[in-house]
Amino acid sequence: MKAARQDGPERSCVVTRTVKAPDDLIRFVAGPDGTLVPDLRRKLPGRGVWASLSRKTVAEAIRRKAFERSLKAKVAVPPDLPEVIDALMLRDALQALSMANKAGLVTAGFAKVEALIESGRCRAVIAASDGAEDGRRKIGQAIRRIGVAREAEGLKARELPVVAIFTAADLELALGRAHVIHAALAPGPAAEGVLSRWRRLVRYRTDDTAASDQNEPEDTTEPAGPNAE
Repeated sequence: MKAARQDGPERSCVVTRTVKAPDDLIRFVAGPDGTLVPDLRRKLPGRGVWASLSRKTVAEAIRRKAFERSLKAKVAVPPDLPEVIDALMLRDALQALSMANKAGLVTAGFAKVEALIESGRCRAVIAASDGAEDGRRKIGQAIRRIGVAREAEGLKARELPVVAIFTAADLELALGRAHVIHAALAPGPAAEGVLSRWRRLVRYRTDDTAASDQNEPEDTTEPAGPNAE
């Protein structure tokens, strides 16, 4: 039997019946009005049902009426539930980015981001999803330069995550400044909170575990999900 993770016992997906750790699943409960609610923080009271961290799996659960059967109750399942979860997870990531900014870990502006990358003190790069291709190309060049420099010194080139799930408008809202296309995260617990939520959202959207397979420090920040007090 697999050992359970620190965040609780393993659960089974309502669609595939695959046993997974809670980090690899999304929990759902029936709300007071009988509507199915995604419990991203896994703290809401009541009987829970779990689905794999995959937009495709959530859509399949709706099609099969798997939520109703598992909860053994009549619940209203929003037809746009996959989109609702996506929006909630994106908001969660934006709130984490705002917290990292308040902690002084966010640098914005192309020149400052490039300088932080080349200093070797950059934890991750953030690029607006609707930014110009030329800007992304130049950021990529800066990342490659620091990799070449580390290898020349006999050091292992470190992968630098590029977070591209936020629009420029999202970044302006989270950081409280205008015209943000490029930003960078310095190392720190709040930065790990951003990256943790980014990985989960990428996995949800792509049905791919690649974004979470990196050997990263554990996220110790409190999620700011849809049911945050």
